[in-house]
Amino acid sequence: MSFTPPQAEQRFVLDHIVRLDELAASERFADATPDMVDAVLEGVGQFAAGEWAPLDRVGDTVGARWTADGVVMPDGFVAAYQAYVEGGWGTIGSPTDHGGQGMPFAISTAVLDTLGAANMGLALCPTLTVGAIEALMHHGSPQQQAAYLAKLSSGEWTGTMNLTEPQAGSDVGALRTRADPLGDGKWSITGTKIYISYGDHDMAANIVHLVLARTPDAPPGTKGLSLFLVPKYRLDAAGAPGDFNDVRVVSIEHKMGLHASPTCVLSFGDNADCIGELIGHEGGGIAAMFTMMNNARLNVGLQGVQVAERATQKAVAYARDRIQSARAGSASREPVAIIEHPDVRRMLLRMKAQTQAARALVYYAAGQVDRANLGGVDARKRLDLLTPLAKAHGTDIGNEVASIGIQVHGGMGYVEETGAAQQFRDARITPIYEGTNGIQAADLVGRKLGMDNGGVFLAHIADMRAEAKDTGLIALIDACEEVGRHLLTADTDDKLAASYPFLTMLSVATCGWLMERSGMIAAGAEGDPAFLSLKRAAARFYVEQVVPEAQGLKAAAMAKAEVLYALTPEAFAA
Repeated sequence: MSFTPPQAEQRFVLDHIVRLDELAASERFADATPDMVDAVLEGVGQFAAGEWAPLDRVGDTVGARWTADGVVMPDGFVAAYQAYVEGGWGTIGSPTDHGGQGMPFAISTAVLDTLGAANMGLALCPTLTVGAIEALMHHGSPQQQAAYLAKLSSGEWTGTMNLTEPQAGSDVGALRTRADPLGDGKWSITGTKIYISYGDHDMAANIVHLVLARTPDAPPGTKGLSLFLVPKYRLDAAGAPGDFNDVRVVSIEHKMGLHASPTCVLSFGDNADCIGELIGHEGGGIAAMFTMMNNARLNVGLQGVQVAERATQKAVAYARDRIQSARAGSASREPVAIIEHPDVRRMLLRMKAQTQAARALVYYAAGQVDRANLGGVDARKRLDLLTPLAKAHGTDIGNEVASIGIQVHGGMGYVEETGAAQQFRDARITPIYEGTNGIQAADLVGRKLGMDNGGVFLAHIADMRAEAKDTGLIALIDACEEVGRHLLTADTDDKLAASYPFLTMLSVATCGWLMERSGMIAAGAEGDPAFLSLKRAAARFYVEQVVPEAQGLKAAAMAKAEVLYALTPEAFAA
C-alpha cells in the first residue's frame, strides 16, 4: 500500500497543542511562519512518500548486512539517505551558527514523524544524529563544535550513542571501557560497546561516536564516567575524514524487527590506535550523555507515533478492501467490506484515537523544548515531567496499535506477505531502548514527581483540571493527584511497585486533556469535513472509552509492594 503523510493532523496538532504561533512570535523562531510550516510539511511529505516509503519493505526483508568491509545497507538506502542530505531535511532544527535552519524543535519533530512513518528503520539514523548534535551543542568545545556540528547538522556525517557493554546494560556505572591520556587533549580509547544503532553503515562519509568511558583513577560508578568524541575516521588538516580510527564493527545483531537498522557490536582500540577527545570535563560523562538521552527519549516516543501511523494506514486500507460476510442485522445478505462491521470499526477508531493521542503528547513535550530554549523555566520543568510519559506511553501505544493492526488483517496479518507484522516487530524494541519503560516509570516517581516538592506535578494537574470538561476525565485527573500525593511520601518499594500504573494513568490523563481540547476545537473549526469529523470522533472515543480504562489502574497504583515479595525467587518457577 502507498504511504500518505499525515499533514493535516500534524498541522492541527502544531497549531492547537504546540501553539506554534506563540513560538513564532519570538525573534528566535520568527521564520516559522504559517507558509513556511506548510512548505516544510508538504515538502517532507512528498519526499518521504516518494523516496523513503518504497524502501520500507526491502529494509525489513533484506536488512543491513555485515561484511568484511563493514555494514552494507539494503539497495536504495544510500541514495535515499543522500537525497535526505541534499534536501536539507536534517538542517530544519539545527542551529543556524552551524549551517542549520534554526526552526523550532516541534517542526523537526513533525519532519521526523513523517520520515519515520514512511521508513522507521532508516529514520533511526538521523534520530541518533540529533542526539549527538545536542550533546556537542551543550558540552562540546568551540573547536569540536566547529569541526563536527555543520556536517552532523546536514547529515553528511552521522552520530551514535555508545553506552551499553556486555556486562553493563541499565547499570551504566558498571561500564569498563577505558580512556587513557595521550597528551594534547587526546585519549586512547579501548573497550567494547554493544547494541549500537547505526554503529556502522555505508551511507555517510564519517560516523561520530560519542562514547562513555572511564579515565585512570576515576571513582567507581557513574561519577567516574566521561564522554568522548570518537570518529570512525580521524579528521585531517582540512577537517575532512582521514585515517581510520581503529573502531571496528565486530558483528551486527539478528533481531526481531528494525532489520534495516544495523545494531552493532563495536570494538575500540584493538590495535591501540583509537583516539578520542574529551567532551566537557572528566567525570561529566553522565550529564553530557543525558543531554543526548533526554532528546532521544522524546524521539523514541515519537517512534511509537510513527509505527502507529503506518500500522493504522495499513489497517484502514485493508478493512476498506476486504469483503467478508454480511453486516449483522442488515436486511441484505450481501458480503460487505469488513470496515462495515462494528468490532472492526471499534478497532480502527481505537487505532486512530490512540495514534492521535500519542502524537499530541509527544508534540506537546516538543513544544516545551522550544519554550525552554526561549528561557522558560517552568517549561523546562514541565518537559522534565513529560519526558518519561512521552517515551513510555508513546511506545506502549505504538505496540498496542501495531498489534491491533494485525488483528484487523486477521490471519493475513500473521502472514508476512501483507507487511502488517513488520510494524509489530519493529515497534517491540521501542519500550526497551533509551531506558526501558520501567526505568521511565521509576524516573517519574523517583525524580520527576518530587520536583519542587511536588509543585511541578501539581502545576500540571492544575492546568489539566482548569480546562477539562468531561466528568470522567476530571475524575481521572483527580485520581492522578491523589495517587501522586500518596507516592510523594511512600517508601521506595511502594513507589516503584506503583510506578508503571501511575505513569499510565498520568499519561492517559494528559492525552485525554489534549484530545478533549482537540475535539472541541474541531467542533467549531472550518476545513476538510472528513478530517474534522474524524478528529471529533477520535477525541470523543478517547475521552469516553480510553480515559475510563486508566481509572481502573488506581488500585494498582495505590497498592503496596508487599504482595510482590510474598514469594521467594524459587517460588516463581513453581
